[in-house]
Amino acid sequence: MSVRTTKPSLLGVEDAKALGIEQMTTLFRDHLNPGQLHFMKLLGFNRIKVETAEGMYYTDQNGRKILDFFGGFGSLALGHNHPRVLEARKRFQDEKRHEIAIAFMSQYAAALAKNLAEISPGSLDMVFLGSSGSEAMEAAVKVAERAAGPGRHKVVYAENSFHGKTKGVLSLTDSPLYRGQFRLVENTIRVPFGDIDSITNAFEADPQIGVIVLETVQGGGGIVGAEPAFWQELRRLCDKHGVLWVADEVQCGVGRTGRFYAFEHAGVVPDVTALAKSLGAGKTAMGAMIARRDVYMKAYGKPGTALIHGPATFGGIGEACITAIEGLNVLYDEGLIDNSAEQGAYLLSELQRLQGKYPKIIKDVRGQGLMVGLEFQDFSQTLPVVLRPVVSVLDEKLKGSLSGFVGALLLRDYDVLVAFTEYNRNVIRLEPPLICGKEHIDTFVSALDSLLGRGIIAIVRDFVASQVK
Repeated sequence: MSVRTTKPSLLGVEDAKALGIEQMTTLFRDHLNPGQLHFMKLLGFNRIKVETAEGMYYTDQNGRKILDFFGGFGSLALGHNHPRVLEARKRFQDEKRHEIAIAFMSQYAAALAKNLAEISPGSLDMVFLGSSGSEAMEAAVKVAERAAGPGRHKVVYAENSFHGKTKGVLSLTDSPLYRGQFRLVENTIRVPFGDIDSITNAFEADPQIGVIVLETVQGGGGIVGAEPAFWQELRRLCDKHGVLWVADEVQCGVGRTGRFYAFEHAGVVPDVTALAKSLGAGKTAMGAMIARRDVYMKAYGKPGTALIHGPATFGGIGEACITAIEGLNVLYDEGLIDNSAEQGAYLLSELQRLQGKYPKIIKDVRGQGLMVGLEFQDFSQTLPVVLRPVVSVLDEKLKGSLSGFVGALLLRDYDVLVAFTEYNRNVIRLEPPLICGKEHIDTFVSALDSLLGRGIIAIVRDFVASQVK
């Protein structure tokens, strides 16, 4: 006797598109992340239903355009829905091209790997394709650790680092919050970011160190970089001690700092690197590990070792590869790396001008290209002198409050979206698409100027008022 499967009460695509804010809120709370919803409500982000997105803007349910200076934590180098990327994906679908090619070689994966090798300096030319930054970094750490060998199994990482949330790279992510109470790998050594003396001491003290893993620019750390001299000395030290350097470029790569790779500013080349985020051209999940050929071959170069970290089911999936291929071509055809350098310099100069205007509010402006950190003073320092001693004891608890107030009011009153950082919560992270023009920067800076011009008391008052609406 056959049993007929009854279809559950499923929502269709059109049903999903038609969901209202209240329905979305209920489903998010019941089936996704109720704790995250708390913070979205605090910032007012829960009131937005994005209907469409194009170029530098989101459009919400009321037809309101929102200028995107968040950029999906650096995932939108080409902006939203770039027409060339859309056309390439549509053509691929219309031709019914294959997606999964595990049993066969994929022409799309092969072409993307060739392009990444062509772009990458030095002998970075062996590629592993995945679907996320965490996956790319897992591959990067594993290939380096295998190449270093069992006698060199220890891995150095930096304070305030973020390399992903999967358990391997979580062991190299310096966050008590993300680490939770998970049991992580224990072959790691932590050093201050950008401190060459600490790295030197670690290398000299422990011959079991075989790998060092560093973000070229720390995104979650608050847009923190290091001088070219640091990277040059790091390269020299790694060569001297036989340590393999893994450069995490998941967020700062693909042109964001005004060079394709951020490490190119220092004129040096790591042994292994990783990309993701904007590699997917804003339309797909794509990550890649790129290693020196000798490193890769030492790790996986024989038939017996080739599949130790072989392709994943969705690594190199057809449409994702052609999306990345088209995205890389757009990046160069439209001069977006140069535009990132040019507009980034303008953005930094304008924010430094505001820092001079509001020194009691803005503590620091830093970054390179269109990867910029805007750091606010501790809350007590923004208040009248007479109040500072009283409030200063609360500064640690209040960290992130001012950046949260500013971010919420920029969205509510000026239609501008910005991002925040995991470690230094006083920092607003600005990573607009690389198609950003002077006019977009002027709009953002004018909005920020107007908001800061209200003064701290008014900003706090206006934010509190927004919570009772």
